[in-house]
Amino acid sequence: MNKSKGNQKHLTLSQRIEIEKGLNDGLSFAAIARKTAKDPSTISKEVRKHRDSRVRNDDFLAIPCSKKSKCNIRYLCGSECGIMCKLCRKPKITCHMYCDEYVPIQCQKLHKAPYVCNGCTKRINCLLNKMVYVAKYADDAYRDTLISSREGINQTAESIKVLDELISPLIQRGQSVAHIYANHAQEIKCSRRTLYSYIDRSVFTVRNIDLRRRVKYKPRKKSTMCSTISKAFRNERTYDDFQKMLKEAPSVSIVEMDTVEGKKGGKVLLTMMFRSCSLMLIFLLDSKSQEEVKRVFDELTNVLGVAVFQSLFPVILTDNGAEFQDPFSLECTGDGEIRTKVYYCNPHSSWQKGMLEKNHEYIRFVLPKGISFDQYTQDDISLMANHINSEARDSLNGCTPYQLSLLLLNNQLHAALFLQEVAPDEVTLRPNLLK
Repeated sequence: MNKSKGNQKHLTLSQRIEIEKGLNDGLSFAAIARKTAKDPSTISKEVRKHRDSRVRNDDFLAIPCSKKSKCNIRYLCGSECGIMCKLCRKPKITCHMYCDEYVPIQCQKLHKAPYVCNGCTKRINCLLNKMVYVAKYADDAYRDTLISSREGINQTAESIKVLDELISPLIQRGQSVAHIYANHAQEIKCSRRTLYSYIDRSVFTVRNIDLRRRVKYKPRKKSTMCSTISKAFRNERTYDDFQKMLKEAPSVSIVEMDTVEGKKGGKVLLTMMFRSCSLMLIFLLDSKSQEEVKRVFDELTNVLGVAVFQSLFPVILTDNGAEFQDPFSLECTGDGEIRTKVYYCNPHSSWQKGMLEKNHEYIRFVLPKGISFDQYTQDDISLMANHINSEARDSLNGCTPYQLSLLLLNNQLHAALFLQEVAPDEVTLRPNLLK
């Protein structure tokens, strides 16, 4: 019989049942190995490791003493005893209960293959202690060992202290575990999953509550209403038009755009993110209006120049918010020169610019929902943007958006907007960043 492919070191319950059956039938380890597609040494180790001891009850009949044939001991009750006393007349009283030199006989067959009594023909009438192999017991013992061997913490107290001093301050700054690993992978001697497990067990100073919240997105409700009203601003700028354009120019640079609100009626944030490197620009608007969005476009054009603006923002994808519904003022300068092309997602389909929607999560780490933006200046928002763009991402293979932007974007953008990289261990994504 051919052995199964693969390593397959672990025996299954069905294979253990086959081993027990083979032992009961008196088969050799080699014969059992052929049936289970295992090596004979594997069968031998399995039997010796998981055999179960069956100790007899001495109240019925004691195990004979190994020194019985040469025993000359007399007068166990005392030196004066010469006749059978009342103690010796009691039932179930034998010499092994009083003799200090009593040594029960041990079966020598248990010291060689098959190491158990399963196939022994004298098993029923045997007075000695027995060793048997039971498949269910062996499988349960194996699984208990499998679990217990992986329990506990595989670290010393010193290594835990070193990890705590490294990890806890960075997490308390609001840094993600991915960012920490990107900059300290050589110093952390365990996997991310293990690190999360240590935090969950309260091994470190930080606790689960100090980790970023795990965002759970509810399924978006699909609108059952079908609007037949034509939006003039969407003409030749729909998401279908956007996809058609991508087929014709697949290498074109895409920028996703949206707004983030604080309290209703107050200041809002205009966000723009480059798909190629995940760099996010954040601008503070006095109101959620078309005039404020146009102001940002005009200021960027004046600082960068039309040619640089065209190279950085050739295509912009946004939603159908009222603040974006004047595409001509965004696409053209005051002199009528075309600087970009704006496309709109389908209604209620913000997932079509999902990279930016997901990236807004970083803003909420610093500015939670419901907080007013009126107290902040553009310098505060730029500081927050620099910290966000300096966090290493798994999606960028451990790089930061800022690092990739230096390679993929015109660096005049960095100089014009004062984009700076924050030192890895100084990255802070907590509300106290702007306090």
